[in-house]
Amino acid sequence: MHRAILALFLLAPLGLSGASGGSVRVEVRDPKGAPVGDAVASLVPLDRRPDLAPPGEPVVVTQDREEFQPYVTAILVGTRVSFPNRDKVQHHVYSQSKAKQFEIPLYRGEAKEPVLFERPGVVTLGCNIHDWMSAYIVVLDTPHFAKSAEDGLVPLAMLPPGRYRLEVWHPRAPQIVTRELVISNDPATQVIAVTLRPDRRIRRAPETGATGYK
Repeated sequence: MHRAILALFLLAPLGLSGASGGSVRVEVRDPKGAPVGDAVASLVPLDRRPDLAPPGEPVVVTQDREEFQPYVTAILVGTRVSFPNRDKVQHHVYSQSKAKQFEIPLYRGEAKEPVLFERPGVVTLGCNIHDWMSAYIVVLDTPHFAKSAEDGLVPLAMLPPGRYRLEVWHPRAPQIVTRELVISNDPATQVIAVTLRPDRRIRRAPETGATGYK
């Protein structure tokens, strides 16, 4: 049974303190030290209730070359997401996740309207026509979050000093990795090591127009 392994090191301050608040650089790596992309790191304040201000414009998750792009999207609760279809074939986007259940019947081009994500949690996306298509939307109830790039880095800045719970999620990790920490006005680095399950995504070469849904 795979287990997430957490290694957390609070290093010496990297610079001078500033009035804008503290900053944390999260480094997500596997047990061998290789960087891990597509990890969502978030900081949940423990001493206060954070102000939540969803963006006015929808976040975009595109269907292109019969894949969802991006594979992982992190959003604030209350955010709307648009699902444009850039392929020549139709897609039927859906989710049966507890955090959000919805479906957008067969369409090409722009969907009729964006989908509102009003509850925190992980939402798994799929297409009823192309079963290899999958993606994730991580809906968070804190404004302090970001997704790791291929270098495994997640910069989090402008953090009011106080106690926080650091949470790191990855689609292939068996569980969310958590750790409590204290943020000051001094920059710091948190190193997180996670053990990941094998990537079992089915990858197929697009066969645009080969299905009966043109």
